[in-house]
Amino acid sequence: MKNSVLKGALGALAVVGVALVAKKVAQRKKFMKGIFDEYGIKEKSPFGLADRIREMNDEQYQELRGRFKKEFASRCCRKDDACKA
Repeated sequence: MKNSVLKGALGALAVVGVALVAKKVAQRKKFMKGIFDEYGIKEKSPFGLADRIREMNDEQYQELRGRFKKEFASRCCRKDDACKA
């Protein structure tokens, strides 16, 4: 009986893990879609983003870079100073 309870608990934990991963993927996808829409990037790929970055001046690039850093650093760890490089 203990074995079946353990399997059930591990199964429930796996379902929760998959749900959390799916939520993070959806958040990142939403963020990227917002970036593409805001900067008028038609090609939804890294190449389209790179082409747009080449056209930016330094101020626009630093703003975009800061937004990416803020978005992805906030998700990688809990303490901000641990992500600073």
